[in-house]
Amino acid sequence: MTPAALADLVRSAAVQVLTARGLDHSVLPDPVTIERPRNPEHGDYATNLALQVAKKVGLVPRELAEALAEQISSAPEVAAAEVAGPGFLNLRLAADAQGDLVRKVLAAGDGYGRGDILAGRKINLEFVSANPTGPIHLGGTRWAAVGDALGRLLQAQGAEVTREYYFNDAGAQIDRFVNSLLAAAQDEPTPEDGYAGAYIDDIAAAVIRAEPSVLSKPEDERRETFRRIGVDLMFTEIRKSLHEFGTVFDVYFHEDSLHGSGAVDTAVEGLKESGSLYLADDAWWLRSTDFGDDKDRVVIKRDGAPAYIAADIAYLRDKLDRGFDLCIYMLGADHHGYIARLKAAAAAMGEHPDVVEVLIGQMVNLVSAGRPVRMSKRAGTVVTMEDLVEAVGVDAARYELTRYSVDSTLDVDLDLLRKHTNENPVYYVQYAHARLASLQRNAAQLRLQTRADADFGLLTHPREGDLIRTIGEFPTVLRKAAELREPHRVARYLESLASAYHKFYDVARVLPQGDEEATPLTHARLALCEAARQVLANGLSLLGVSAPERM
Repeated sequence: MTPAALADLVRSAAVQVLTARGLDHSVLPDPVTIERPRNPEHGDYATNLALQVAKKVGLVPRELAEALAEQISSAPEVAAAEVAGPGFLNLRLAADAQGDLVRKVLAAGDGYGRGDILAGRKINLEFVSANPTGPIHLGGTRWAAVGDALGRLLQAQGAEVTREYYFNDAGAQIDRFVNSLLAAAQDEPTPEDGYAGAYIDDIAAAVIRAEPSVLSKPEDERRETFRRIGVDLMFTEIRKSLHEFGTVFDVYFHEDSLHGSGAVDTAVEGLKESGSLYLADDAWWLRSTDFGDDKDRVVIKRDGAPAYIAADIAYLRDKLDRGFDLCIYMLGADHHGYIARLKAAAAAMGEHPDVVEVLIGQMVNLVSAGRPVRMSKRAGTVVTMEDLVEAVGVDAARYELTRYSVDSTLDVDLDLLRKHTNENPVYYVQYAHARLASLQRNAAQLRLQTRADADFGLLTHPREGDLIRTIGEFPTVLRKAAELREPHRVARYLESLASAYHKFYDVARVLPQGDEEATPLTHARLALCEAARQVLANGLSLLGVSAPERM
């Protein structure tokens, strides 16, 4: 029995209890909250339903809890229902009811845990979007891991998700990039506001190889050649790095296209006509304070040039015109101001502000031997995606970057991630999967197959029960992770599942040894192990991390 099924059973019992007393059952929450007690002696699951609703219907919480316990105890899936404290209800499931969950996992396979709470939603998920002026730094690498995992989670809950990369190929940063390439090509010092690092020399040399006569061209042609080829080379390298990291985008959107197509002008004129822009001090301002921003924002500057927000407005308009009903932006720590301004832009266009959702990620630092790692071989000033992958590998990098809430600054311990011990979280989880895969291979050598018709009522050991209940939490974890946009919940859950399996393995022998014959308990435990392996594989897949069968 899954926690969701138990919640339905408890709610149904509550409806019957309240109806029998002529009381209003519309006060009951849906779904009912079911949790695992911290102390296993208190039962398999617990609910505070009586405490939540008793006063609303004029009952004492403990009185309602006792009536619920009596009603629920009649269900064959429930071995015991006990009232605790002022009205908590502790529940113990019958062994075969718990074990039935194993059968459900085996039947669902890689679909176990998925839901449909976001069915029908069309979501645009924009992340990374690093400027094409250098390799992806650690902040962008964090978003590459978290954003990709979030996209998988949203899809696992039924949403149609488009992963989008906003290619910032317009603006002052591109001018500084071109100036830096030109300086390198002409053996001149890096401009004061330019970009440094070996990658600049490499790209400058590549431009010259592609256009050997470029340095003899007039200045405007020379600059345009370095811009066209240099930006393309840099972006090609960024895409290659992302692909090798396991992050692939559905759409690469060019900012420059918004200006070239007239989309920026069209969006601005639309806001002028709606009265959402006003003219003051020879500039056009968005009435963003009307929609919760701390100040109005300049959209068209005094010189007639569009401010950066003009392209943001046109880009949001483009997304909405493509039919997305939710646009999620994953931005860096210095972009807090974008939350209000993007919501204001949506409202100014006649949309609900909630069509925009902004997630802000904090900084990432590398630590080795207790000291920060600051320098990159290629970039010269920052640590890049390639540096991290070279140091610990793709799996460890993705898992570690996804394992923490993006609200917190992250210190990545390189020494820890290189260890092949249980101290290393990704190794701990992957080793559990490999151990389970090895168990299945050994079972095959004994000509034992996983059987969904095993007698799961035999799984009565406390460690078996704990493992089953942990497996049962997986769908709820995925739902919450998707709802709250928190992929780190999946990583933490996988560690708890790996722990539950290791503890089970230490006390419960699965396969027969020597001349022993397989017993019904053998088949039940083998099926339980396969269910645990399946859930580990499903969770790792959602994080974009491999589930190795050998380590």
